[in-house]
Amino acid sequence: MDLTKGIMVSTEDQTARHWHAIYVRPSHEAQVAKRFNAREIENYLPKYAVEHRWKNRCVAKLDMPLFPGYIFARISNNERARVLNVPSVVFFVGTAGRPTPLRDNEIDALRAGLTTRNAEPHPFLKEGERARIKHGALGGMEGVVIRLKNSVRVVISLDLIMRSVAVEVDLHDLEPVEVCQ
Repeated sequence: MDLTKGIMVSTEDQTARHWHAIYVRPSHEAQVAKRFNAREIENYLPKYAVEHRWKNRCVAKLDMPLFPGYIFARISNNERARVLNVPSVVFFVGTAGRPTPLRDNEIDALRAGLTTRNAEPHPFLKEGERARIKHGALGGMEGVVIRLKNSVRVVISLDLIMRSVAVEVDLHDLEPVEVCQ
């Protein structure tokens, strides 16, 4: 029984290991991963390679976190305190104040997919949000994001003639539009 919540929880639930997203202090992802490794806490920090050029024209390839501010750890409920005691760990990501585990296949897919594809961070876009096309013949045009099966489309409206057109675009060519209220 979990005495803090007054809920019956089986011993199996307490010892089953699940992946959790953990929010860490900005730019501390690699340090937290090293500390997790030292404490034998299974973790995953997805990274992508980027070429950075400094003002003095030096160029270096850097491994940057794919999800800035987040690291994943595979732990049981009994191990949560060990994770929270690691310096720079802020909180477990969850809902209603409780950590929400991720599905194992999500982390497995990330691990498998990121080794074969070039991945890089991208602003989070949802259906119904306004977005701007960054490149190409329609660069600068704004519209509403819709998805049809596996493709991404943006509906661009020409207010003057009261007509719209749906254009298929690459997700990487879109950026969110700040809506002023």
